[in-house]
Amino acid sequence: MSHRSRFLLAAGAWVAAVTGALVAVPLALRDRLPEPLASHWGPSGLPDDAMSFWPSLAVNLLVWALFAGFAVYVTLRRDAARYRARRRGVGAMLGGGAAFVLGLQWTTLAANLDRAGWQAAGELGGKVFIVLTGAVLAGLLGWLVASVGPGDPPVAEAMGGARLRLRPGQRAVWISSASNTWAAGLGVAGVAGALILAVWSLTVETGGIRGTAVSFAVVGVAGLAVSKVGVRVSDQGLVISFGPLRRPSRKIPLSRITSARAEDRRPIDVGGWGIRGLPGMSTIMVRGGECLVVRYPSGGELAVTVDDATRGAALLNALISEHHPTSP
Repeated sequence: MSHRSRFLLAAGAWVAAVTGALVAVPLALRDRLPEPLASHWGPSGLPDDAMSFWPSLAVNLLVWALFAGFAVYVTLRRDAARYRARRRGVGAMLGGGAAFVLGLQWTTLAANLDRAGWQAAGELGGKVFIVLTGAVLAGLLGWLVASVGPGDPPVAEAMGGARLRLRPGQRAVWISSASNTWAAGLGVAGVAGALILAVWSLTVETGGIRGTAVSFAVVGVAGLAVSKVGVRVSDQGLVISFGPLRRPSRKIPLSRITSARAEDRRPIDVGGWGIRGLPGMSTIMVRGGECLVVRYPSGGELAVTVDDATRGAALLNALISEHHPTSP
């Protein structure tokens, strides 16, 4: 059996096992649960809303289906079993998602178990923190487990032979960018809303308005930061800048890059827009489409959505070959 087949079998068995647990455990405890069950707890720590047994079970299964469905898509559509970085993402998704959904079900069942009615359900206390911590740890464990096995295809295959020919002593620079008008609009609206609320708070005494202004400002700054990304390739390395002011920026020297390639990626492939993923396998997703993907000596990768990524990757490979002749 090939490693790809083993990976698919293990992922499928894990999805089936978690699905079975999500169904079997509440069914086994149904006679000890009130109808309906407490499903939401307010700031006071007491339950303030309820849901019938079957809809509650369906919600848990739906949340798990979102995690599992995304993992299945990446595994089959993006051939994750062949690429270690993608396998790690699938492992983290399946591990962390399972712990999160099972943890939520556990807190709900434990609070409702042997209660006369949903109003008498117990408080959650520190269980939410335990669930979130467990999800993070399970995600890391899934990431480690998925790392076992062959690495990515050889660099030459991944590059597809994309490399410019530079004359001795020739210097070249490649500059490109990508933008997202929706994120820019959100950023401008957030900053404008924060300014309006800040001015309003100086003239009208309204509780909580300053906190709302801060929230608007955070959303606005975050929107502007991911509304545009700029990329510069030169003999100094790779520089990635964020936002319309090109701040902040990140510089990656040539010594930390082994190869580059262009690859098509979509938000659904990486979990959405913004900076997605884990250290060593991250994607800066401003808009779907062509990405410049660089590989580190450790085997990790960083992808950034940018126009004309094929030319940028070709120049970067040429500069790497020039500065490190022994590189593949």
